Amino acid sequence: MKTFIKAYILPAVLLVAFASQAEAQTRRTTTTNNSRKVTITKRTIAARVPSTKVTYKTPKRKVVSVRNVPNRTLVVHKGQNYYYANNKYYTQSRGRYIVIAPKVGFRIKTLPVNYKRVRYNNHNYFNAHGIFYIQINNQYEVVDPEVGTIVYELPDDYEKVVINDETYYEFANILYEKIQIDGTRAYEVVDIIEME
Repeated sequence: MKTFIKAYILPAVLLVAFASQAEAQTRRTTTTNNSRKVTITKRTIAARVPSTKVTYKTPKRKVVSVRNVPNRTLVVHKGQNYYYANNKYYTQSRGRYIVIAPKVGFRIKTLPVNYKRVRYNNHNYFNAHGIFYIQINNQYEVVDPEVGTIVYELPDDYEKVVINDETYYEFANILYEKIQIDGTRAYEVVDIIEME
């Protein structure tokens, strides 16, 4: 009886345990919705990834600054002055202007050019150069998108990051995973990096 347990039962139990563990870590789903085939490989990430857990694959970028920003609009956010021009946000430091990603809560009166409308879970987002906005009255506010939101392109200055030995794409503290929709490359929001 002990030989039977060692030879058949124990390996079967181990096989089931390993299979369920692998299923918990990675899940591939294929759904068809209105003749649209979506294949997504889900990897488990903790809610709001702390910045200390993120490793950037490229070395730190050189901060580029300019002396002047023509036709800028002042945006005051939480008592600090920021500037909006040429579809970019700037902050002023030592008499120069540095491009930054806008903070959640920034509001502007008109959307940047070439924005794309993104609909997810009954929310209408406007994605412009990797920044998500929602409309509030006659203004547009910068927000974090919901996990699961899908976009078809990332801004040019996205970065590859590694979290728990998995590669993701990051822009403005939003983490994306590459997926396929009808054979087309897309990017799904999988988490937000919590800055410490």
